This record gives sequence, structure tokens and C-alpha cells, in this order.
Amino acid sequence: MISNAAKAQPRGASRPKGLETAARVRKAALKRFAASGYAAVSMREIAADVGVRPGALYNHFPTKQDILKDLMLSHMADLLQAWDSADFPEKMDPLERFVRFHIRYHLEKTDEVFISYMELRNLEPDNFDLVEAERRRYEAILTGILQDGAARGRYAVTEPKVATRAIIAMLTGIPNWYREGGRLAKHDIEDIYLELARKAVAPGATPPLTGDRMT
Repeated sequence: MISNAAKAQPRGASRPKGLETAARVRKAALKRFAASGYAAVSMREIAADVGVRPGALYNHFPTKQDILKDLMLSHMADLLQAWDSADFPEKMDPLERFVRFHIRYHLEKTDEVFISYMELRNLEPDNFDLVEAERRRYEAILTGILQDGAARGRYAVTEPKVATRAIIAMLTGIPNWYREGGRLAKHDIEDIYLELARKAVAPGATPPLTGDRMT
């Protein structure tokens, strides 16, 4: 008669291996999607990179779409967790804290950032809604900073949500062009973009609209 401990051992032993394989699938897919684009990558190619038969992938991700959704949701979860645990001086201006955090994090996660923004179009509607909800959670952090700053007279923002998306889009574009070893170091980039963000929301920095707009 086989003991309960003996029965449980194979399951317990296979679980870490299964988690390890799933992690390898994510890593291989991340690299492939970033290099070639989601639509051009096949499950067979991912399986070859991992070193398993294509059918083995389905034990972890039923479809390629599930891999993409997992990568995007994992990216957002890691981003939010990193923000919660970020270590900045308490007296640092909140906008400066956000700008510096966003740039530092995203320059370390260039493939994840590229996929999270460029492959949104390839998410199925339900998956898009899940990812978009997490993106809104992150955007809400900056929106709250701008709203609070406006209430205190520190910033001039009439549409905090629009300003949030404009600032985040500006910051998120940095990994597309920045390369190590160039004329500007990372801290230089932080300083330049912080100044741009501050000027965008500075009281009195923007003249009132005249109403004469090009159509």
C-alpha cells in the first residue's frame, strides 16, 4: 500500500518544474514578441526556444493569446508593486518622484514596455479590458498627484486625466530611443524630462486659448 506522503511526492516534485517551464515560456515569448511582433510568432517557435514539444506549451498556456495576456498583466502587476515599494525621500515633490520612478523602471524593462504598448491592438476584447483596467490603476497615481498639486496651487491642470496620459506617453517613449553609452546619462534624461513635465503643469506657464484654432 502506497502511503499518502509517497502519493503526494510526485505532484509536489512536478510543481516546481512546471512553474519553471512556464517561466521559460514567458521569457522566450517576451523575446520573440519584442523582436518580431506578436502576430509573426508561432507557438512552435516559442516551444523550440524553450526546448519542449509544441503540445507541452498548452499545459501552461492554452493559446498564444493567453501568453500575451499573461505578459501584459504581469508587467502591470510588477510596475504597481515596484511603485508601492519605491524608495524616495519623503520631502521629494510627488511629480518628481513619479517621473524619476517611471523612467528608471521603464528603462530597465524595455521589452516589457514595448510589448505592453505596441501589442495592445492584438489583445482580444476581454483581455484588453483586463489590461486596460490595470493601466488605469497606474494612471490614477499620477492623476491623483496632479489633482492634489492643483488643489494646493503647485500645478495648473484643468484636465488631470488628459495631462496624465500626455506625461506618461512622453516618459514611456524614452526606451524607444535611449541607448546606454550615449552623450546623456540616465540621470541627465531624468532631469530633462522632469523639467518638461514641470513646465507642462506649472502655474501660468500656458497662455489662455484664444479660440482661433485650425480646423
